[in-house]
Amino acid sequence: MLEVKRPYDLRRWRKIAKQQLQDHPLCAMCLQLGEVVPAVIVDHVEPHKRDPIKFWLGAVQSLCSHHHGATKQQLEIRGYNTDIGVDGWPKDTKHPVYQTNQNNKQK
Repeated sequence: MLEVKRPYDLRRWRKIAKQQLQDHPLCAMCLQLGEVVPAVIVDHVEPHKRDPIKFWLGAVQSLCSHHHGATKQQLEIRGYNTDIGVDGWPKDTKHPVYQTNQNNKQK
């Protein structure tokens, strides 16, 4: 029986990932926060959910292990980022607290 490799184990993916990290060596999410942190993981911007077209042709970004393992997972599950700014409010305008404020302003 022929063993099928996972896409992340294929030479084609390793080449894509290596090129991404060479072209964009810093974590995209850290840069949005004004931080300079080396990236170590290449992440699909939009979850591919085993769709081969999205896997091979979808946009990718460079991330640090923290953002890939925590922030990105929360974002995919909740639909918004839970990071809090120095003012004590969520940084992501998609956070529900801003939706509630918008609803109150419209009344």
